[in-house]
Amino acid sequence: MSWTFLIVAGLFEVVGVTGIQMITKGERKKGFLVLILGFAISFSLLGMAMEEIPLGVAYAVWTGIGTVGSALVGMMFYNESKDRLRIVFIGIVVVAVIGLRIVS
Repeated sequence: MSWTFLIVAGLFEVVGVTGIQMITKGERKKGFLVLILGFAISFSLLGMAMEEIPLGVAYAVWTGIGTVGSALVGMMFYNESKDRLRIVFIGIVVVAVIGLRIVS
């Protein structure tokens, strides 16, 4: 169950970061709401996951999910670069997160 909490925490980190982007695009009230709720849920679930998953592994996976998710949201919804090399490096982060799950 801890790994489920951790994965969902990473997804809600993406929600929080998306709130930051909304704020910079002029949607201040809605953006702050998304940011606060996203990070509140994310941190809560991260804490629950860390009851069984070591700190270093939990934090690395959480930030990896957030990094990949935020990059994908940026490419899909905010017209950020879809350069092949960028996608390759995003894939490397995904492989690293899977690797941490396998060895933990």
